Amino acid sequence: MRSQRHAPAVTSLPQSPQDEATHRVRRYALTMAIRTVCFLLMAFVQPIGWWTWAFAAAAIFLPYIAVVYANAGSDSTPTAVESPARQLEASTPVVTSTPPVADPEVITIVEQRDDRGADER
Repeated sequence: MRSQRHAPAVTSLPQSPQDEATHRVRRYALTMAIRTVCFLLMAFVQPIGWWTWAFAAAAIFLPYIAVVYANAGSDSTPTAVESPARQLEASTPVVTSTPPVADPEVITIVEQRDDRGADER
């Protein structure tokens, strides 16, 4: 009986870099739009009360939150990327044992100094 192969799914792949960058820009723009609204509400809401300070705090801290939120991309969620390599079934069983290797032949070269030819040069 044939074993069933598990084909890689396209949905298991991570988001493309262009789509991820577009998503991050949208998140940043949305957060900064909320900051702009908070700043305008802080300036125009009268009389000054506790909500004015809440809008001021939001206008001050939202740029930091916007950057952190935009940079927390899809890398915060783990993805299990599957290898797209095709798996072929072996027609014959693969033998992984290697035959024993005989001791290699060792050749030793001994060099000796020949002083006889030194006078002739």
